Amino acid sequence: MTLYHALAALLARIPEALWLLVCRLGIGAIFFLSGRTKVEGLITLKDSTYTLFEYEYALPLLPPDIAAHAATYAEHAFPILLALGLFTRAGALGLLGMTATIQIFVYPDAWPTHLSWAAILLPIIARGPGAFSLDRMLGLEPSGPQ
Repeated sequence: MTLYHALAALLARIPEALWLLVCRLGIGAIFFLSGRTKVEGLITLKDSTYTLFEYEYALPLLPPDIAAHAATYAEHAFPILLALGLFTRAGALGLLGMTATIQIFVYPDAWPTHLSWAAILLPIIARGPGAFSLDRMLGLEPSGPQ
């Protein structure tokens, strides 16, 4: 047990700012790469994206063309904010909202994936972006133990 305790103590010293950065970049990459599959060029939606939102990703109360644009732009903008650590909590909250929407309306059987995304997003929302962020540099987040 002594070796285990020593290892646990060593791992407990990993700076919060580092694991928050890894969370931000990791979850941001998932959504950004998903967004890139929906566009050609910089941000022109593919015809197949409209079809996808009309038939597979159909949402109640939101027309497919509006949903296609909103989701695609969000999948680009929120991850960029997370990578920069700018308005980080808002970006993470937006991605959590997208995750909930996908879980409830699109792929309800994919809860293990969506739960893992939420598990990455919740520490960012609760703790903020950490020290390695524009939020911290610009004074948008308080300094702390991060």
